[in-house]
Amino acid sequence: MTMPVTFVEVVEVHRITPRTARITFAAEELPDTVGTTPDQQLKLCFPRPGQREPRLPARQDDPMGWYRAYLALPEAERPLMRSFTLRGRRPGTRLVEIDFVLHGDTGPAAAWALRAAPGDRLGMVGPSALYAPKVPFAEAAAAADWVLLAGDETALPALATLVGALPEGVRAYAWIEVADRTERQDLESRAVLAVEWLYRDGAAPGALLAGAFRDRALPGGEPFVWLAGEAGAVRAVRRLLVERHGVPKAGIDFTGYWRHRLTQDDAPTAEDLADARERSAGY
Repeated sequence: MTMPVTFVEVVEVHRITPRTARITFAAEELPDTVGTTPDQQLKLCFPRPGQREPRLPARQDDPMGWYRAYLALPEAERPLMRSFTLRGRRPGTRLVEIDFVLHGDTGPAAAWALRAAPGDRLGMVGPSALYAPKVPFAEAAAAADWVLLAGDETALPALATLVGALPEGVRAYAWIEVADRTERQDLESRAVLAVEWLYRDGAAPGALLAGAFRDRALPGGEPFVWLAGEAGAVRAVRRLLVERHGVPKAGIDFTGYWRHRLTQDDAPTAEDLADARERSAGY
């Protein structure tokens, strides 16, 4: 199984909230499987200063060969890489939509998105079925008594695709932390979905999400839980659900998308490594 590696070109930039840009890209190549399932993860490659477009690693037959090829590029030419979730694909086309959280002119992705215009080019690695969950989301949701999804604005692209994939009649709850009321987004779902928005209004990132379940009574039965967002907040929510509410670890799918005051280029902390071990063990 090869990992898709291709160039993508900006076709349209749309500010869907004051702090979120939805950018439509035309991909030079795109497998038919892209956009057919929710929560598809990919990586975008950003050009180095002075480059019009990034230099991409050569495609490899080995699924992880692309990463070895990436590391083999001279550091001065190696593209800056960040992880994203596919927000959608326009049916019958090679057009894909990816949401960018505009959190300032600091990181390479947000800085690029603030200035993105039609014709700009990036590289895209993935999505790949290699990283699909062993049990499809809709199947796991249908087997549970109810579904809980929780995250911050960085989790919204994935969360929106997940609630859109929920089968009709499934009872689902979503808790979403965002900067303020202007960052709300409409969520479409066939499920019986209740959404609670948590507005930071200047509070520290993750603080409201981490505290949302401390004294909250949850429905009875066994849920399927999906958590994503700031790593410390995800860790705190997961701990509360397990220790206070008795949710089995095996019923929680969790991912720390970002770390407060750290970037993807910084080394993993001891807690990051512990989370990775638990995820790989299937908890």
